[in-house]
Amino acid sequence: MKVTARAINRATLARQLLLRREPLSVADAMHRVMALQAQHAASPYLAMWNRIIDLDPADVDAAFADYTVVKGTLMRMTLHAVHTDDYAAFRDAIEPTMYATHLNGRFTPAGLTLDAGRALVRDLLEFADQPRTGEELKAWLEPRCGAVSPTGVWAILRSYTPMQRVPTGGPWSFTSRSTYIAARTRPVLDLEASAKALEALVLRYLAAFGPATVADIAQFALVQQARVKAALREMDGAVERMEGPDGKAVFDLPGAPRPAEDTAAPPRLMAMWDNTLLAHVDRNRLIPPEYRRLVIRSNGDVLPTLLVDGYVAGVWRPAEGGIEAAAFHDLPGEVWEEFAAEAGALVALLADREPHPYRRYDSWWSKLPGVETRLLAG
Repeated sequence: MKVTARAINRATLARQLLLRREPLSVADAMHRVMALQAQHAASPYLAMWNRIIDLDPADVDAAFADYTVVKGTLMRMTLHAVHTDDYAAFRDAIEPTMYATHLNGRFTPAGLTLDAGRALVRDLLEFADQPRTGEELKAWLEPRCGAVSPTGVWAILRSYTPMQRVPTGGPWSFTSRSTYIAARTRPVLDLEASAKALEALVLRYLAAFGPATVADIAQFALVQQARVKAALREMDGAVERMEGPDGKAVFDLPGAPRPAEDTAAPPRLMAMWDNTLLAHVDRNRLIPPEYRRLVIRSNGDVLPTLLVDGYVAGVWRPAEGGIEAAAFHDLPGEVWEEFAAEAGALVALLADREPHPYRRYDSWWSKLPGVETRLLAG
């Protein structure tokens, strides 16, 4: 069976709840989309707003507060929000990468032996069995580092050690002064256990982002392609192989949603770093190649985007009086009308929380080429 690029686009949108908002709880929506990048505290809220009918931000607060949804360093070694039931498997799946990159790859150059590093990880998790601020953890480390800089050691352990972020208040549950608590999982350093966990991650990934290639899955999780291939072989029969638009093999779950190519995709105001834009090696699935550098900046920032007919068509930012939208090509009047309705709902959500959560990124706005810009009144 061969699938077209547009069919893949529609399948991804359907599984990411972007063809229509659904009447789901925050926990159920999080399970469906698998993971939301959470470098910016506001982004998971805006991502959920795009996916849940009449989202109440207080429900996101509650999910973080009771650890139904947890936030920690996971795929691609970046901050993600995931369902609590998924955290352990996702962390175990990427453990070989985390170990090689942080503990084995950086700890010895930092001035401590691997044995000392493993001991510090174990002791740090015991100390963080209750919420600890970053300052408390660095102070705990200082007498244990000898002549080595505790700041450098903390930078490594903060990324490597399986700790989750503790909600500390503010408009989006988390502030810039992070607090940590040990996760229920522990570093396994067990390749067999990691392999089984990767199988679980692959199934969850395909359910949320498929159809996808081996390279897509490996890039999303930042694991070796050989490990993904091995996982797919172990799951023979549970995963379907098809031919993608470029002739490469793509994999999917039998019976997973694959809407017709002509299925309507409504306009959406996407959050910064929405994982839907980042979950595949081939970003053309949602981002036209001529717009990629406009949306994904050279420093790695992924801007808030306009999604039109399932593809990126511009960017947006909060502004005085509403949402300022910049389109990279001409948009029909009815699309602007739909964006105006979206903007009104988004402005109302932001007004109760933080009117301009992405203000620090306004510098990129002046660097856009000549585009059509409109203020969508709130």
